[in-house]
Amino acid sequence: MSNKSSGGWLESLKTILYAGLIAIGIRTIAFEPFNIPSGSMIPTLLVGDYLFVSKYSYGYSRASLPFSPNLFRGRILGSLPARGDVAVFKLPRDGTTDYIKRIVGLPGDRIQVRQGVLRVNGQPVTRTAVGPYTVEGDGPRLTVRLYRETLPPSSGSPARTHEILEASDDGPYDNTQEFVVPSDHVFAMGDNRDNSLDSRATSYVGFVPVENLVGRAEFIFFSWDGSASWWEVWAWPFAVRWTRIFSGVR
Repeated sequence: MSNKSSGGWLESLKTILYAGLIAIGIRTIAFEPFNIPSGSMIPTLLVGDYLFVSKYSYGYSRASLPFSPNLFRGRILGSLPARGDVAVFKLPRDGTTDYIKRIVGLPGDRIQVRQGVLRVNGQPVTRTAVGPYTVEGDGPRLTVRLYRETLPPSSGSPARTHEILEASDDGPYDNTQEFVVPSDHVFAMGDNRDNSLDSRATSYVGFVPVENLVGRAEFIFFSWDGSASWWEVWAWPFAVRWTRIFSGVR
């Protein structure tokens, strides 16, 4: 092999290496892509949504790094989420599984659900009925109730309004004890209230350490409804949810 050919291969290898390092750097400190595999955040996020999460929003911890290596504890440049943020975090029970839920409780908050209505610090949040909503793409087709819920403001952030789903107000997690969020923890719930394992499930999720936060969901960059198989090329355009692309997560 000539020196010229060897030099060409070496330059190509260096280019690939540099590109890989840049990609890892961006995923670690700026944005990381995630996809939605379940319906726990319907109607905000649908199965098949692909979104970018900002890694800098809450500072950096080992959860921010690929494979969550145990290199340090706490957060660098850390800040708390705002009440109402949709955030990705590592499941507390194993420290590796990615979960995405809405942050409804901050350190010191008292959180309770009574007859399906969320209560923050003893006060029921405003919940306005919108109408029926048909859930698709997450098991059997099901019609439930759609509400708009307004969370109380948090420090530096105004009150936040988002949509939630309720199949009934008598489900397993529609009447809970009052939870007091410990320091350096948050309380997270799915918007699909009767189809979400979240902080209400104390033995499975429970309170989420701030250290486990990965980042805040920012916007959807692609969405696929799953109606077309990989080989049905002609059907691909009809399986894309075009109206969801580049929409913000609220």
